[in-house]
Amino acid sequence: MLFRNRPSTTGVDPNDEHRDFKLLEAVVVDAFAEQKKARRWGIVFKTLTFAYLFVVLMLFVAGAQQSGVVNVTEDHTAVVMVRGAIAGDKEASAPRINAALRAAFENEHAKAIVLAVNSPGGSPVQSAYVYDEIMRLKKEYPDKKVYAVIEDIGASGAYYISAAADEIYANRSSLVGSIGVIASGFGFTGTMEKLGVERRVYTSGENKAFLDPFSPANEQHEEFWEGVLAEVHVQFMDAVKAGRGDRLKDNDTVFSGLIWNGERALEMGLIDGLGSARDVARDVIKHEKLVDYTRRKSPLQELMNSFGVSVGEGIARSVGVDNSIAPLR
Repeated sequence: MLFRNRPSTTGVDPNDEHRDFKLLEAVVVDAFAEQKKARRWGIVFKTLTFAYLFVVLMLFVAGAQQSGVVNVTEDHTAVVMVRGAIAGDKEASAPRINAALRAAFENEHAKAIVLAVNSPGGSPVQSAYVYDEIMRLKKEYPDKKVYAVIEDIGASGAYYISAAADEIYANRSSLVGSIGVIASGFGFTGTMEKLGVERRVYTSGENKAFLDPFSPANEQHEEFWEGVLAEVHVQFMDAVKAGRGDRLKDNDTVFSGLIWNGERALEMGLIDGLGSARDVARDVIKHEKLVDYTRRKSPLQELMNSFGVSVGEGIARSVGVDNSIAPLR
C-alpha cells in the first residue's frame, strides 16, 4: 500500500482503472516523438553527406582541369611557370617542371615554350635536372625554341634553369644573376662555454661530424667544404657558358654571385632583351595565345594535405586527381 502514493514517471495515475491503456498510449507517443527526432537528424546527416559529396565532386572537376594535361588543337605558345623556391618538395620541383616541359614539346600545336620565371633559386640539383631536360628536349625537337622570361627575380638556380633557354628576357627592374653557390651555418662554441655546456658527439668516421656548429672550426674541414662548393660553382658556370655562349660579356663579375637589374643584365649579356611573356609570345614567337602547361596540385590534394591525412591522399588517388609525377627519366 505504501507504493500506491508514489508519483508515476509516465504521467499515468497508478490508481486509475484505465492505467494500462494510458501507459501504453504514453509509450506509443514517446516512441513517435523519438522517431520524429531520428528522422530530423537523418535529414541533417543526409544533407551534410550530400554537401560533402558535392564538394568532393567540384574539387574533382577542378583538379581535372588543373592537372596540367593540355589538349589544345590550335597553335599557341606554351607557358611553364617556375615559381618560388626550387626544391624537390615544392611546386618548382624538377619532376613537375620537366613533366610540363615534355607535354609542351610533345604538343604539335605548341609552337614555342616560355619559361615564366619568378624565383630566387634553390637546389642546384633540381635546377640541374631541369637544365639538362631542356637541353635534351631541344635536341629531340630542334624546331621548337624555349624562351625564359624573368619577372621579379631570376637568381641562382632560377638563372641556372633560364640559361638553358634559347633566349632570355626580363623587365628593366627584374633582378637577374647571382651565379654562385652558398652554404651557411653558425658556430656556438663560445656561447656553450659561457653556459657551461659540453658538446659530446660520437662518430664512426673521423670526418663524419665535419662542420658541426657545436664544435670548434677545423681548417681542413673548411678547405674541403670550400672545394666542394667551388666544384658546384664550376658546374654552374659551365652550364651558363654553354647556354649563353659568346653573348656573355668578358667580365669577371658575371660569375661572382652578384645580382643586377634587367638593364645591367642586358649590357652584360645575361639576357637578350626586355619584355614580358606576352610581349615575347606576340612579338618574338608570333603566337600570342598563351596556354599554361604548369603542373599543380589539385584543390582536393591541397585540402587533404592541409589536414595532413594520408587517408585523404588515398581518396584523391582513388577518384583520379593524383597529379604526382613519376621520377625523372
